[in-house]
Amino acid sequence: MSIDYFSTYMLRAAVEEIQPEKFFFRDRYFPTTAADIFNTDKVLVEYKKGNRKIAAFVSDRSNPIPLERTGYKVHEFEPPKISMSRSLTIDDLKKRGFGEAIYSNTTPAERAVRLMVNDFTDLDLTISRREEWMCAQTMINNGCTVQEYVDAKTKGAAYDILFYEGDSSPHIYTVGIPWNSKGANVIGDIHAMCRLLAMLGLNAADLVIGTDVEDVFYQDESIARMLDKNSGIVFGEINERIDYPGIATLGNGPFNIKGFKLRIFVASTTYENENGVNTPYFPKDGAMVSFPKCGHLMYGRDTHIPYGQKDPVDFTGKRIPKLIIDQKNDVRELDLISHPLAVPAVYCPYIFAGKVVS
Repeated sequence: MSIDYFSTYMLRAAVEEIQPEKFFFRDRYFPTTAADIFNTDKVLVEYKKGNRKIAAFVSDRSNPIPLERTGYKVHEFEPPKISMSRSLTIDDLKKRGFGEAIYSNTTPAERAVRLMVNDFTDLDLTISRREEWMCAQTMINNGCTVQEYVDAKTKGAAYDILFYEGDSSPHIYTVGIPWNSKGANVIGDIHAMCRLLAMLGLNAADLVIGTDVEDVFYQDESIARMLDKNSGIVFGEINERIDYPGIATLGNGPFNIKGFKLRIFVASTTYENENGVNTPYFPKDGAMVSFPKCGHLMYGRDTHIPYGQKDPVDFTGKRIPKLIIDQKNDVRELDLISHPLAVPAVYCPYIFAGKVVS
């Protein structure tokens, strides 16, 4: 029995076998569960503010004091579509593949299967970078701006996905004095950012800083004193290590910032934007406090007509493969589609400060 390696079943199986690379913002702060995979074009996003109400004292013969339910927001969003493709021509099948023996007995069909797996891996990585960008942008701006493209060079519609109401978001913190200037209060600012989260009933666990901010932690006198083990209190020590690609972790454990214990990450990862410019995911002069799993990455369905069929079919998943055959030109095209949306798990689970150094 012959196997159709390009059937919808085999394409989805090939995509499932891809070993995803680790990405800091996506994997640490926006994990995905089975409940985040929707069989609809739109997804429901709901989150509520933390409840910090205190119980009332009552007299013996009084009735209980009713506690109102904490209101929560429910929003309906349509996740933006990502679709990347790669073509496979007859000429590609005739060429020796990378790493293939010069005198290889590999048939065009076998070479096509190997190229398919490699192509899906490359396509998946580009989508993962966009997901990482979306997660980082959501934490930095409490939302993100989606710029659609009609083709590789032509821009289409642009729209904002925001998780706040009004003209400004409450997740923004502004430092009084830049951290690399005289009179700066680095510890005080970080503590104030943590307290903003605490007022929402949330506990800060991570401090993420940009590469320009990293120097402050080596030069600021208050932090130097904090790191002084002779003080009798072990706050932490600077000992960089890599837990995620391109992300340095300062210290062997959490830093004690006036009672808030934070792990400190230096974000230096970059991507190539649409203009070919190397761009950081996180601003070099930024700082942010948050905690793991502060959000989640949701996915909507994709509807298309699979190759060899006549009617549209609904597909769900993080990655949805599609095959297109152009028999006239002897071209086979592989598409990889995704409909991701990064959303906060609770109201405002991150506090961001931009331009903390001058």
